[in-house]
Amino acid sequence: MLQPHAMTDSPLARAQSGDSRAFDELVGPYRRELHAHCYRILGSFHDAEDVLQETLVSAWQALERFDGRRLRAWLYRIATNRCLNRLRDSSRRPRRQRPPRSPFADAGPSADPWWIEPYPDALIDDVTLGPEALYDTRESIALAFVAGLQHLPVQQRTVLVLRDVLGFRASEVAEMLDTTPASVNSALQRARSGFRPTISPARICLPRSSEESAVVARFVDAFQRGDLDAVVALLADDAKVTMPPDPIELRGRSAIADFYRSQGFWGRPLKVVATGANQQPAFAYYLADPDADLYRANGLLVLTVKGEHITAIARFGERHLLAHFGLPRTLPADAIVRASPAGRGV
Repeated sequence: MLQPHAMTDSPLARAQSGDSRAFDELVGPYRRELHAHCYRILGSFHDAEDVLQETLVSAWQALERFDGRRLRAWLYRIATNRCLNRLRDSSRRPRRQRPPRSPFADAGPSADPWWIEPYPDALIDDVTLGPEALYDTRESIALAFVAGLQHLPVQQRTVLVLRDVLGFRASEVAEMLDTTPASVNSALQRARSGFRPTISPARICLPRSSEESAVVARFVDAFQRGDLDAVVALLADDAKVTMPPDPIELRGRSAIADFYRSQGFWGRPLKVVATGANQQPAFAYYLADPDADLYRANGLLVLTVKGEHITAIARFGERHLLAHFGLPRTLPADAIVRASPAGRGV
């Protein structure tokens, strides 16, 4: 049995007495996995950051009532319910609009949610899932997986993540959601039946394989040289390009080639900075500014690779996303580009 002074000196006891540093010590080991959890549920890095902060504030305010048992499950209960509150609050997300008419004949509406955002590898590399999880970390954070989750009804999505991704027991999930284990199991069965990632995990290379690295190196080289034919040659016949938040999709080599050919940056000087997103290869590219001695960020590409081909490219053009990856919006003209830093911590 612990001595009274040992209990008093515990991080929980000190945090419950108002010690904010002890609270940080208590919840610190769970911050990143909670952030990834919120991202899977919401599909947005920005929303996940907001909800994580709301979770920590709620945990701090409720700490006096916490009995000290199963801290991780208690934090996940708060985070999950904060996510559900965010999803119920329709005023926080613009109404989904009909996809605009595209000037490209082969473009159509994207199956991916328009609000999907990339997730820095640095924030997920050291996150481990429970032994009962059915998916590994790479699968459960892949863009196609997270996008597929967004199509499930909210309750089913939440249960699938808590049970199959994180490995919580049905009784634990029921407690988190104020429901019964039978309701959890029923929702899980429906979720498993209806869950359709936009790209099957079978079409994704093993993590950081030499095969993947070789394909990505050839793609980046061709992209940097402005060799469109070489870029297109690396695409699978049914490859797709999406451009969140624009809700359109280009499918097939021909449509993608026509789209890329219409873009004015081919042949212009550009710099590429490698990074990683959603446990997939990614890079930011910067175009030379004709009026200044620098390069400006133009987009972040996240690649899905299978075998010797690229099966999907997600292009994110919102420059504020670069900060999540530790990437600047501009580069000096004489910059020597290297792999990006680890990214911003959570």
